[in-house]
Amino acid sequence: MAEIKPIRAWRYNSTLAQSIDTLTSPLFDVVSEKQRKVLYQNPNNSIHISVPLGNNPAEEAADRLASWKADGVIIQDKLPGIYVYYQYFKLAGSSKEFCRKGFIAHVRAYDWSENEIMRHENTMPKAVNDRIELLDKLQMHASPTHGLYTDETHTLEMYMDEAITHPIYETEDYQGVRDVLAVIHDAKVIRQFMDLIATKKIILADGHHRYEGSLSYRKQQMAANPNHTGKEGYNFHLMYFTNTEADDLRILPTHRLINGISDFNEEELLEKFAEDFIIKPVEDAATINEIIMGKKWAFGLLFKDSAVKVRLKPEAFSKMKWTFPEVVKRLDLTVLHYFIIEKILGIPGKDQTTSDKLVFDRSFSDCLAKVIKSEAQMAIITQEISIEEVKEVCSSGYTMPQKSTYFYPKVICGFLFSSIKEDEFQTPAYSGF
Repeated sequence: MAEIKPIRAWRYNSTLAQSIDTLTSPLFDVVSEKQRKVLYQNPNNSIHISVPLGNNPAEEAADRLASWKADGVIIQDKLPGIYVYYQYFKLAGSSKEFCRKGFIAHVRAYDWSENEIMRHENTMPKAVNDRIELLDKLQMHASPTHGLYTDETHTLEMYMDEAITHPIYETEDYQGVRDVLAVIHDAKVIRQFMDLIATKKIILADGHHRYEGSLSYRKQQMAANPNHTGKEGYNFHLMYFTNTEADDLRILPTHRLINGISDFNEEELLEKFAEDFIIKPVEDAATINEIIMGKKWAFGLLFKDSAVKVRLKPEAFSKMKWTFPEVVKRLDLTVLHYFIIEKILGIPGKDQTTSDKLVFDRSFSDCLAKVIKSEAQMAIITQEISIEEVKEVCSSGYTMPQKSTYFYPKVICGFLFSSIKEDEFQTPAYSGF
């Protein structure tokens, strides 16, 4: 089962940390170009090592990190700890405040075949290679990936609840989320975290490319180190853990935008839909996401001047030719990618991950605006996927269609960094870890 370890985090010095909100940054895969320009203006912002600039970005990030250490911009904590991280947030259209509770620790970078950490999405080689290079140069994890464990007893929550009453940082991030960080140094309590996770398998919720980068880097270092013991820093990865049984774990939908389809004609397209789908016009396009909610194999189609709800006819499902296990085939998004994107729009499944005709957008309002402005030919509005579906697919050994899940909110970068350099990674002998 999964092995975790407390970390001796590198954090901004106490003076800089008084303005921690000016030092944090969104994860590299969600930060917008406009946000980046503002964040790069601060020479100490965490974006410089998570999404570095320059002709040789990894080299430049490593140089900056070295100067941060030398100048005391960041300082390593003397004691190893488990870092408790709570995120307080609201969803559009609701006044309820959610709180996603979790903690940050090192986890062994298990190979996928070991089935200790399970993925639900595939990765793209170039993005993985970029992460490997950055990890190699920095010898530092700039931000944690997001992992899920299942504990119906909620054993760890009482320790986290107690720790969070004494926060290290509290800030509001780019999503309007209140992020709060605390730390647990009590060795007995840390051991309870380690012991509980040692009985669990972990589902990788977010950060597949960063985890794959750690995994590949570990393999490289193992091959190059004849004295490999398994205890070296390169064997471990930085992860944020949350409980799948928590009520405040939210997975939001990711919609599909279509553009560049030759001879695109709305009327002819809907005639193709009629073969396998029940079609119903929607008078108010802004309500389409509510109309499809909770209905299996139902999607919203947005066009420039109209909107329709489409729902796969139950008898049409047997036509699917993709050879996935039943648990994957029956997913809404598998139905979408097969019947709509491949069969109707003509983009083969094998080409969908690289097609410039297919764009992903998590914002319903963005999709609606882009279609109205003719920046996209159409939008396909999807529903959120459940954590139970994620568990079932992971257990099957298969993965979901790309961009199936958006675990909200995203963690931020800049609260802490974690080194895998041997003299910085290893915890003091007296700590017991």
